[in-house]
Amino acid sequence: MYDFDKIIDRRDTHCVKWDEEAPFQSGGQPLSEGKYKELIPLWVADMDFEAAPAIHEALKKRVEHGVFGYAIVHDSYYDAVINWYERRHQWHIQREWIQYTTGVVPAISVVIKALTMPGERVLIMTPVYNCFFSSIRNNGCEVLESKLVSIPLPKEGSNTEANLTYTVDWEDFERKCADEKCTVFLLCNPHNPAGRVWTREELQRMNDICQRHNVRVVSDEIHCELVMPGHQFTPFGTITPTPSRGDSIISSKTNQTPLPSGRVGGGFPVICCSPSKSFNTAGLHMANIICADPETRRRIDRAININEICDVNPFGPIAVEVAYNECEDWIDELNQYLWGNYQALLAFFTEQLPQLKVFKLEGTYLVWVDITATGLTADEIEEKLLREVNVWVNSSTMYGAEGYIRINIATQRSRLMEGLQRMAKVLKG
Repeated sequence: MYDFDKIIDRRDTHCVKWDEEAPFQSGGQPLSEGKYKELIPLWVADMDFEAAPAIHEALKKRVEHGVFGYAIVHDSYYDAVINWYERRHQWHIQREWIQYTTGVVPAISVVIKALTMPGERVLIMTPVYNCFFSSIRNNGCEVLESKLVSIPLPKEGSNTEANLTYTVDWEDFERKCADEKCTVFLLCNPHNPAGRVWTREELQRMNDICQRHNVRVVSDEIHCELVMPGHQFTPFGTITPTPSRGDSIISSKTNQTPLPSGRVGGGFPVICCSPSKSFNTAGLHMANIICADPETRRRIDRAININEICDVNPFGPIAVEVAYNECEDWIDELNQYLWGNYQALLAFFTEQLPQLKVFKLEGTYLVWVDITATGLTADEIEEKLLREVNVWVNSSTMYGAEGYIRINIATQRSRLMEGLQRMAKVLKG
């Protein structure tokens, strides 16, 4: 048993979540030092839990060695990744498919650089992770949005029932894929901030549409181990069938090598993943880009070298190996604890804030809440909570939507409930 209720004081450790200065859209004065000491941050997506003991011990042992020179990624690292995905997700990865890099966001930027030309369009389903927008635009591409559709969930009378969920607007999704400038679909699975874990059937449908319109799929799967009871994560790499031998896998509508065999499709998918989100090791900077096609990997490798983001630190690979080889029980217990936090949040909103609508959480630890009943904008709610009750949540505007907030529940339950109680003082109106 692991103690996720243990309070960890993260203040003054130079961490983003607790030590970052909150920006105010109104341009007002920042919080005073005294107010910062009372802050409950429920915003950026990292957790307030200690890393798994096995990871802590392995890193401690490495520190005790005392020399921190240039590092390499050992074969044992790749074995750990391959065995984890085989055991946990029934995805059979080959060693040469894996390219090590320093983070999923840099990986996404590199892949877009490798697979697109400036002026092309990259499709995303909004609301979605804010870095998708910048990764696309920073590579000279245009953002093409297909908006997810919120639908109500049936009520059964329990006080721990979600109100809403998201589905894909399939007609719009296909129309956007058919856009002559659309060459890449950037998927988020599990979806941040919508909380969806896309089903195999949904992923297959996305794949079929993308194949039909020659659009390459790039899938951000950083939250893949954070899955709530009753749901199952499906790697996109298990969806797309392998093309026949000799088919070109670099293919787009405008700028890349055509398909010599006539096979319709956007080529092999590219998967960007890391254990950093699930095992709370984001500061160690490690991620993988996984693709079955050697030509795609060659392009990505060139983009990695252009961006110079491939340096290995001495700690990241160790954390990955230990997480995947020794910490499966830890992640299972973590998911149960997060589920308990979500159930507590649902009960609180049902009893204290019934006018606000909570989305179903299938994966991640990020809860999406419809706050339109307050009559205030999302930015106004974010600032009001910060200034009046010292709680920091994320406004939905950064994710391409209005009228929602995102709440990070990956903290000790006592701290979460204190934050919710403070929020109610503002949100009750």
